[in-house]
Amino acid sequence: MPDPVSPSAGSLFASDALLPAGWARDVLIEWDAAGRLTAVTPGSQPASGTPRAAGPVLPGMPNLHSHAFQRAFGGLTEFRGAAQDSFWSWRTLMYRFASRISPGQLEAIATWLYVEMLEAGYTSVCEFHYLHHDADGRPYAGDAELSLALLRAAGRAGIGLTLLPVLYQTSGFGGAAPGEGQRRFIRSTESMLRLLERLRPACEAQGARLGLAPHSLRAVPPDALRDALAGLDAIDPSAPVHIHIAEQTAEVDACLAWSGQRPVAWLLDHAPVDARWCLVHATHMDADEYRRAAASGAVAGLCPTTEANLGDGIFDFDAWRAADGRWGLGSDSHACVNAAEELMMLEYGQRLATRRRNVGADAAHREVATALTLAAVQGGTQAAGRAVGGLAMGQQADFVVLDASHVALQGLAAPAMLSSHVFASHRTSALDAVVAAGQPRVAAARHPLHHEASAAFVAARSRLLAED
Repeated sequence: MPDPVSPSAGSLFASDALLPAGWARDVLIEWDAAGRLTAVTPGSQPASGTPRAAGPVLPGMPNLHSHAFQRAFGGLTEFRGAAQDSFWSWRTLMYRFASRISPGQLEAIATWLYVEMLEAGYTSVCEFHYLHHDADGRPYAGDAELSLALLRAAGRAGIGLTLLPVLYQTSGFGGAAPGEGQRRFIRSTESMLRLLERLRPACEAQGARLGLAPHSLRAVPPDALRDALAGLDAIDPSAPVHIHIAEQTAEVDACLAWSGQRPVAWLLDHAPVDARWCLVHATHMDADEYRRAAASGAVAGLCPTTEANLGDGIFDFDAWRAADGRWGLGSDSHACVNAAEELMMLEYGQRLATRRRNVGADAAHREVATALTLAAVQGGTQAAGRAVGGLAMGQQADFVVLDASHVALQGLAAPAMLSSHVFASHRTSALDAVVAAGQPRVAAARHPLHHEASAAFVAARSRLLAED
């Protein structure tokens, strides 16, 4: 493992940088030893010795939804195992895999995943973490063992973390008993609140954010949801709250049968949904749900490559934006780990659904990649509950430098370089450097742990597959 990077102040001069309001020229970016931006000054002249960016500088992308352990079976469920495969048949395979992972294997998998994320333009991640107990469903001697493995992985890789322990209690609406494949996930509400109390100092020591993830309405009964939210408020009333919701039409149908309401409508009527909340997927809403959910201030957590991989359906992006809804991007099951590719998949999904082009452009930005990047950073920052909102004073110094010498980018203006990065390159290949919290994490497109972490990942995956 390389020596830890000593925190230090720094600066970078960019001929072009994407600021929250749009593109700017000749930008001097400065940060302090804590990794906080102290000045972002367009129209500057670089002082002698100030490093120059190799291309346009972009805000680091927050990844608002991750199940780290699922990276290890990416590509291993792409075969027909039933007459008609679906999310639910995929979930059965996922449960089999989750039942065997050890704390050490989880840490190895997550470390490599977080290295991959940094190399692909993500600078922070919201980890929706529901592996809590051992393979038999018993608590470890140290009840926070698997959560701490994720904290260590994020610390080693150097990615910012919002840790979201998952409350999971039932297998379906109406309090159905959990199944065998869910035994590692199950916690009482009291146990979850004790876990949050244990994790809070560890998160604070690492600069990580701690929140809560009620898994879904089918997995958390109404009383437990109410009590968990009240307990979270007593610990931290500003903590992020994330929930899977309306991902599958079968879930919508089951919720209607249970309550007479669609999932998002039920949640809005029975929980204090506001800007702290991230509604993950929210794929299947009716017009009233789109309007009401957007008005709540919650972020829609879109995971285009996973939603495509699982056959979930396509989010109505036009309806959400018409209601002034905020949104961000997650890589979820990590069938793809690439910030630019999620942007591309989001745009292409909307083109297929609407039979129009350049759907993601907006009134402020004609370039699709520019408009989508800025919106995804804004929504992802809100979901993360951390000051990672782009290149602005007071935000964390998280940014990505494109490689202007890349064949897909050479000779283009900065907005066109970003467009080519998203739509006309191999995406990761056009990245030159990534900085998180003011510290260089990726240089010449490689993280210093790339080889060590990838080898540990392959070894962990091989052991897991040998047990099948």
